[in-house]
Amino acid sequence: MAHLQLSAVAGGRPAAAGGRGDEMEDVALLDSYDEEMGMPPPPGGAAAEEEAAAEAHVRVTGMTCSACTSAVEAAVSARRGVRRVAVSLLQNRAHVVFDPALAKVEDIIEAIEDAGFEAEIIPDSAVSQPKSQKTLSAQFRIGGMTCANCVNSVEGILKKLPGVKGAVVALATSLGEVEYVPSAISKDEIVQAIEDAGFEAAFLQSSEQDKILLGLIGLHTERDVEVLHDILKKMDGLRQFDVNTVLSEVEIVFDPEAVGLRSIVDKIEMGSNGWLKAHVQNPYTRGASNDAQEASKMLNLLRSSLFLSIPVFFIRMVCPSIPFLSTLLSMHCGPFLMGDLLKWILVSIVQFVVGKRFYVAAYRALRHGSTNMDVLVVLGTTASYVYSVCALLYGAFTGFRPPVYFETSAMIITFVLFGKYLEVLAKGKTSDAIKKLVELVPSTALLVLKDKEGKHVGEREIDALLVQPGDVLKVLPGSKVPADGVVVWGTSHVNESMITGESAPVPKEVSSVVIGGTINLHGILHIQATKVGSGTVLSQIISLVETAQMSKAPIQKFADYVASIFVPIVITLSIVTFSVWFLCGWLGAYPNSWVAENSNCFVFSLMFAISVVVIACPCALGLATPTAVMVATGIGANHGVLVKGGDALERAQNVNYVVFDKTGTLTQGKAVVTTAKVFSGMDLGDFLTLVASAEASSEHPLAKAVLDYAFHFHFFGKLPSSKDGIEQRKDEVLSQWLLEAEDFSAVPGKGVQCSINGKHVLVGNRTLITENGVTIPPEAESFLVDLESNAKTGILVAYDGDFVGLMGITDPLKREAAVVVEGLKKLGVHPVMLTGDNWRTAQAVAKEVGIEDVRAEVMPAGKADVVRSLQKDGSIVAMVGDGINDSPALAAADVGMAIGGGTDIAIEAADYVLVRNNLEDVITAIDLSRKTFSRIRWNYFFAMAYNVVAIPVAAGALFPFTGLQMPPWLAGACMAFSSVSVVCSSLLLRRYRKPRLTTVLQITVE
Repeated sequence: MAHLQLSAVAGGRPAAAGGRGDEMEDVALLDSYDEEMGMPPPPGGAAAEEEAAAEAHVRVTGMTCSACTSAVEAAVSARRGVRRVAVSLLQNRAHVVFDPALAKVEDIIEAIEDAGFEAEIIPDSAVSQPKSQKTLSAQFRIGGMTCANCVNSVEGILKKLPGVKGAVVALATSLGEVEYVPSAISKDEIVQAIEDAGFEAAFLQSSEQDKILLGLIGLHTERDVEVLHDILKKMDGLRQFDVNTVLSEVEIVFDPEAVGLRSIVDKIEMGSNGWLKAHVQNPYTRGASNDAQEASKMLNLLRSSLFLSIPVFFIRMVCPSIPFLSTLLSMHCGPFLMGDLLKWILVSIVQFVVGKRFYVAAYRALRHGSTNMDVLVVLGTTASYVYSVCALLYGAFTGFRPPVYFETSAMIITFVLFGKYLEVLAKGKTSDAIKKLVELVPSTALLVLKDKEGKHVGEREIDALLVQPGDVLKVLPGSKVPADGVVVWGTSHVNESMITGESAPVPKEVSSVVIGGTINLHGILHIQATKVGSGTVLSQIISLVETAQMSKAPIQKFADYVASIFVPIVITLSIVTFSVWFLCGWLGAYPNSWVAENSNCFVFSLMFAISVVVIACPCALGLATPTAVMVATGIGANHGVLVKGGDALERAQNVNYVVFDKTGTLTQGKAVVTTAKVFSGMDLGDFLTLVASAEASSEHPLAKAVLDYAFHFHFFGKLPSSKDGIEQRKDEVLSQWLLEAEDFSAVPGKGVQCSINGKHVLVGNRTLITENGVTIPPEAESFLVDLESNAKTGILVAYDGDFVGLMGITDPLKREAAVVVEGLKKLGVHPVMLTGDNWRTAQAVAKEVGIEDVRAEVMPAGKADVVRSLQKDGSIVAMVGDGINDSPALAAADVGMAIGGGTDIAIEAADYVLVRNNLEDVITAIDLSRKTFSRIRWNYFFAMAYNVVAIPVAAGALFPFTGLQMPPWLAGACMAFSSVSVVCSSLLLRRYRKPRLTTVLQITVE
């Protein structure tokens, strides 16, 4: 039984984008910032509708051109419950989004097979699915409850836990049903909370389920199958399983909250006393194996065709010049000549055995009212073969032997197979980028074994696909990091260039974050896995590249339309060609010397018609765009520029405006307090304590800068950050010196307000202060203007209705910001800076980087309006943001670029994700788009020019002037190499190099 991945599908572009770099404070993007910025939640109806959606990835074999993909899309879309279908010719796969209540996977498979293609569900691209924002329902056994008060107590505790949406506890059954968000709280934390309240707790099961396909070694007999069944039936957390004895595989549906994948594998081996060994089927290895099988199958067909066609060609062209062989082949075998009989036998095998795939594909296409290259091949070769058989039989019974052209159909099939084989090899190279990314994942990991007290007791080598969150892994010098995680012991340097493109090794110490697939250079590290499977950065990059390669650029619609009418037009031209030449011959419009002595005008005309059918190539048109997009998205990933799809790639080439968010995009996102001044009788220490107490509850990045500055002033140390994994210590430190803030609220785009010691406190910008009736003293106003003129942000503080003081905060510009802005101008792109900061600070920063167009004091919701205003005249606008509060603008822009991202949310929200926190990649993204579509235009030119020139030549347009006639077998060779030439043209993009800024600055737009 095949494996299916079902997962929730987000609708449209989400309302939030990814976070800042490592130095920024971790922010709950979907929760606190939506609330702080006043963003409305997504509509419930749409969310509910998308929650019910599921997706399936299907491998489709038998597709040869864009007409085939259109046939598959039409067949699947016609099924009830199917919402979206995307089919990739190059990847031989379909991505289907459907409603599981209305459609089943079997319906999708059946639809594709009814369309005449083979279909197979692709195994999940990762072992462990990332925990999403969806809610799970879980059952817990709770012991120690004796009365209704106990029930109320447990329910009250559970409902207060962050991430818990609801809880119901039953005293009679000692069970509790908890609805929770797994990304916010784990089942173990729920158990711990119940136990801390004085009750016993144990997790039973959840509503979550995963499917996994395991390969089995040792599954040979019925007895082995029975043993496996017994083991799986006794295993907790398994919902269902299906054993495939032919492929030695077992598909398992299990509750990932109740049982881990490694536990399943270990129990199978232990339960069979080591006789059965289970391993996870790596989907990428499996896909590579299928590609290799396809290439091998095509090579075998080519060899068979060559083996049979060479003797036919030899009999026709060489043997007549060798007296002995000529005499031998002229001998009679019944009514037939020996040579003609041998050619008939050999060509029949080529035509109907080797060429069977063309007949099958042509039948599939015609059955659904579409046409493709296979129809042309079948028409041309069948016409030649049928004519030759008729001529042979006519000569056998009448004695007059007209010429036969058996070698024509054999050579056409051979050349087409040769072209197809080269095409398969070339298309395989277009996905080299994904293959290289997959190869970054190590095959094994070294698991650190600990006892109940946490002491190191040993190590165990395991399959890297079996790593689970929370595992402590040992990473040796020179080896690859098996999963995303946090360093818990050791120091070293890690090479992250394969993920981020940064060439310099990155130092790692305790609490540092490491990325799976990177290389540990020097010391030994112990890391605790935090994300595994499809939750890792590397898996997200691979998934994004695959999704981009599945998508169609809008320009592809032109090729699809041409392909849909191409074959009927060619067949019409072929009929016209035959009719014109035959009528001209019949009417004596051309001399008889043009026709061979043993031929006639019918055969003469037929050869021209067959050449027209065979030389025309719709495949080159269909491959022009997807091959270039596939290569470009892979190249982009290698340079840290992740493209979400062909449509985004196409839009980016025509960008007129690039809108930059200021904080975290043009600046480093490392806000620091440079000055603090009191304008009242309050002591500076008391002032800083007051401000820090108000900002402690804020999620804003500037709040962290204020807290750090105040903490350093009082204790001459650095405040622990939440990203270091020591949140408890941070809370303890803050509680020792901060004042209690009540009635705290964030005012979007202005600041915060609260009550301390019963008095109203305001901390924010000038607008917040003045709106609340607080007067700013002239000396403070003058000091504030001076700060803002020097590109610093002023934070004003009022206490109990009186102005107290202010703080100056600066965020240093990125070193490449000014050069990148100048480079964009040279490329003909107009840069714009967008910020919620005040006008003086904004203009000072803009002047420093060279941006003339500044939009300041813009609220988060107003950023999207600015983008729309730039789009009014039809301009293409790109928005570059750090993903914290720029999501409305990213969604509104034609091209959204999340810089320094890499998080789940950034990948979902933006059209581009610039993995490195470097503005140079904005230029790379635009340049790559322009180079890609320049190559696509050349591909279309080659494909169109080939057909425009080749078809008239094949039709004999030059014959009256030159006497040259293109034989059908040569036409077949030309057709075979036309599609190969387009793929090779796209492969030239692999030579792409990032533009150097020094070079860009020399470019002048006409």
